[in-house]
Amino acid sequence: MPSAMEGSEGGEEGEILRYEETEDDNVSPTDLSELLKEGTKESHDRAENTQFVKDFLKGRIKKELFKLATVALHFTYSALEEEMDRNKDNPVFAPLYFPLELHRREALVKDLKYFYGEDWKEKIQCSEATQHYVDRIHHVGQHEPELLVAHAYTRYMGDLSGGQVLKKVAQRALKLPTTEEGIQFYMFDNISNAQQFKQLYRARMNALDLDKNTKERIVEEANRAFRFNMQVFEELDKLGRSLTEEAQDGGFPVHDGKGDLRKCPYYADKLAGKAGPGCPYQAAVALAKQPLVQLILAACVAVAAGAAAWYLM
Repeated sequence: MPSAMEGSEGGEEGEILRYEETEDDNVSPTDLSELLKEGTKESHDRAENTQFVKDFLKGRIKKELFKLATVALHFTYSALEEEMDRNKDNPVFAPLYFPLELHRREALVKDLKYFYGEDWKEKIQCSEATQHYVDRIHHVGQHEPELLVAHAYTRYMGDLSGGQVLKKVAQRALKLPTTEEGIQFYMFDNISNAQQFKQLYRARMNALDLDKNTKERIVEEANRAFRFNMQVFEELDKLGRSLTEEAQDGGFPVHDGKGDLRKCPYYADKLAGKAGPGCPYQAAVALAKQPLVQLILAACVAVAAGAAAWYLM
C-alpha cells in the first residue's frame, strides 16, 4: 500500500497500531472519529485474522495473486473516486475531498501497466466479491452520500497506516524494483507527513454537521466496508490455493515467523521495521528445487562418484 509514514523503518515501540496512533485530548466520545475507532474494533480483529492477510504479512504472497489484488483495488478505487467526484460539493462529504493527496486511481493504472502491459484493460476483469463492493459504493454515492465517509475512511486511512507495511513486504517478497514500479498504489507523493494528514482528516470528519443517527449509520457502513474487504481477501485466498507452486515467483518470506503477526494491514505501521531477510535454510531448500541447480548438483555427484571409483580401484 507508499509514502511518508513516520517511523516506517522501525517505529516507536509504544506506538498504537491503529488508525489513531496517538491520543488526542480534544476529541469527544461522540466525535465521529472516536465512534469509528471504537465501533470498528471487532472488524479490525477479524480482518487481521484472514488467511490472505496473515500470509501476505509473512511474505508468502504469489506474484499472480498480488496482481489480482491490484486489479481488485483498481475497480474498488475507480468506483470510490467516481462517487467522491460526484459528491465533491455535497456538504455531507465535501470537507473530506482530497483528490490531490489521496486519490489512487492513476497510481493503480501505473501498477497495472507494469504488471500487465499497455493493453492491461483487455487482460483484467472485476471479480465477484469486488463487484459486490463496487455496487455498494455506487449505491451509497448516488443515494446515501453521507455514508461515503465510511468507505473513504476505511480505505484511505488504512492506506496511510498499515498499507505502508504491505508496500515494504511486497517490494521485498516479490523482488520489485527499488524504483517502486508495481507499488505506486502505496505512494502518496503529495502527503509530506502521514501522521499529521490523518489528524487533519479526523478533524474534518469530526466537524461534519451530522446527527447521532447519521453517525451510527456511518459506523455501521464502515463495518460493512470491512466485510466487503474481507470477502475480497477470502476470494483471493481461494484463488491463491489454486495457483501452482511454479506460479509463486514472489521470493522468500520476509518475516521469520516469530512474534505477533496479527497485524491488520489497515494499521500495522511498525511491522516493516521488523521484517528480516528470511530463513537461510528455507532459501537454500528453495534454491535446491530449481532445475538448473538440480542439474549442477547431479553433475557434481557424478563427478564425485567417478573420483571415488577411481580412488578405490
